[in-house]
Amino acid sequence: MTATISRHELQKLIDTDAVTVVDALGGSYYERAHLPGAVPLVEADLAVQAGAVLPDKTAAIVTYCSNTACANSGRVAAGLEKLGYTNVRKYAEGIQDWTEAGLPVEGSGV
Repeated sequence: MTATISRHELQKLIDTDAVTVVDALGGSYYERAHLPGAVPLVEADLAVQAGAVLPDKTAAIVTYCSNTACANSGRVAAGLEKLGYTNVRKYAEGIQDWTEAGLPVEGSGV
């Protein structure tokens, strides 16, 4: 089971460029709004795109999706771990928690 990360800890990692954030929603959801610096990577594309998007299998990676009811972040995190990534966590509360805390997002809907 993938370890989780709190909003506060994730914010510190993003602020110091110490993490790669993975948006597990992708598509129009990603285009509309995503966490700062996040890259889109959905479960269906893991086998083909993970190596190009995330070349360092030891780097800190955090996956997220919409909220605790969304399973995408957990599935992407588990898929990355199966591919040999060793430092993966998920932000279970997702972008809903991030925006409700008044933190910035990027995208066309901002």
